[in-house]
Amino acid sequence: MAVVELQNESLSTIKEENQLTIVARRFFRHRLAVVAVVIVILFLLMAIFAEQIAPFDPYKQNLSPAYSNPSSTHLLGTDELGRDVFSRLLYAAQISLFVTFAVNFISEFVGVVVGAVSGYFKGWVDNAIQRFVEFMLTLPTLPLLLFFSAILRGITIPGLPDQWSQAIIISGVLIAFGWLGSTRLVRGMVLSLREQDFTQAARSLGMNDWQIIVRHMIPNSLAPVIVNLTLGLGGVIVLEAALSFLGFGITPPVPTWGNMLRNVQERMWQQPWLAFYPGFCIFLTSLSFNYIGDGLRDALDPRLKL
Repeated sequence: MAVVELQNESLSTIKEENQLTIVARRFFRHRLAVVAVVIVILFLLMAIFAEQIAPFDPYKQNLSPAYSNPSSTHLLGTDELGRDVFSRLLYAAQISLFVTFAVNFISEFVGVVVGAVSGYFKGWVDNAIQRFVEFMLTLPTLPLLLFFSAILRGITIPGLPDQWSQAIIISGVLIAFGWLGSTRLVRGMVLSLREQDFTQAARSLGMNDWQIIVRHMIPNSLAPVIVNLTLGLGGVIVLEAALSFLGFGITPPVPTWGNMLRNVQERMWQQPWLAFYPGFCIFLTSLSFNYIGDGLRDALDPRLKL
């Protein structure tokens, strides 16, 4: 009897454990993903509290200590205009991380909605959406990004500081090409889900098409979308840095990790640490996002053991 009671207690414990707890336990088994979360949180805190942490104004120029070495006054030295590198790194994190998160979250949201509509309704709706997506995918992305960035970077949004105006414009350019992958991913998921028994049951209960999409199609497609989102964060931060490095992204004096790299090209060999600081930030955040995505992929995989 005692053995039967013990088994019943174990079964009740397993039943009471919800899916979120199981996913969390699987995720925390991935040690590199946990370390990556800590690193990303640190960068976010640095960006949020940049005004309180930064010892100097990141825009203030002082040519007398230009290209000075790291010291007790300037922890990471100064750049070509005598601006404190550490302060600029902190403020650059605000712009770079804002662009990264805004582009990925908005792109994934648009992709999820468009992909769900395409996969659920099929027919001419699906054909029209997929032909447009295929056309967009055939376009050379990088030249178009450079073209639109060059045209739009002189535009300012009234009522916003220059740095945030530029960040929103470059985010819009990246979003325009960023939703295509998630659209095809969600469409494939919805095409299989719409034929499942629970979808037929929802129809028999009187739900209309949009209610089924919102309550059933999208929630059941989110697992691969979440993984795709986290893996895409690293790609966007590198892409934004590349555009800024080439001079087509956010322009100085607004600091981003990409244009900080561009500004030290002439002094790369004399003072390589000036390139190391923003480059290391880009590398570390991109790697962290990839490890988080890897951990989430393992955590959300239903084939893995508890």
